Amino acid sequence: MPVYRLGREIDFPPAEAAHASGLLAIGGDLSPERLLLAYARGIFPWYEQGQPILWHSPDPRFVLVPSELHVPRSLERRVLRRRRFAFTLDTAFRRVMEGCAAAPRPEGPGTWITPEMIEAYVRLHALGRAHSIEAWDADGRLAGGVYGVALGAFFSAESMFTAVPDAGKAALVTLVRWLGAHGCRLVDCQVYTANLERFGAREWPRARYLASLHTLVSEAGPAEWKLDAPGGTATG
Repeated sequence: MPVYRLGREIDFPPAEAAHASGLLAIGGDLSPERLLLAYARGIFPWYEQGQPILWHSPDPRFVLVPSELHVPRSLERRVLRRRRFAFTLDTAFRRVMEGCAAAPRPEGPGTWITPEMIEAYVRLHALGRAHSIEAWDADGRLAGGVYGVALGAFFSAESMFTAVPDAGKAALVTLVRWLGAHGCRLVDCQVYTANLERFGAREWPRARYLASLHTLVSEAGPAEWKLDAPGGTATG
């Protein structure tokens, strides 16, 4: 299958045309308009420093349905019930991205969250389309977090980091529970990881994912990105 080269026009080939590796297209830019169109069509950027922008749409797609969230008992008992962390939404978006970029990767050094990517998603955040959840320890330090892109009743979870054990996982659980309670019906995890499988994420054929996405992006999602205070959860 060919890999498409993007020009100045903000458009993409069909996601179904992606190579078996998931790679669909190369080039273009990270403007808010292009990024939002990509996510609405089941496409996302994934590349490293020194590479051109690479756009992907893997098959199968790894997703988490909020109503199917599985929380390990140890995390629920030792961390969430004991309120080891306070959580906020959208109070430290750039810092969460920087934490994700600095997090070690099992496959080796480097990161796909380049400075260019950080600036692009910070712009999306300013437009109210990218969001973060932060976990804070008892001393007020940023202990972990998750960031992603929201379109209607759909959320694409881009990355997670942990500076204090269990903080990133606790932030993910808190976010998915909140999303499910506020109209979100699908969380995109993009590609398989054993860690997310433990939380209930599973693989969908790309065709099923794209059909759901087409419906969800036009539905109403969270009206206001703010966490409720009860249960030891701080407001964002």
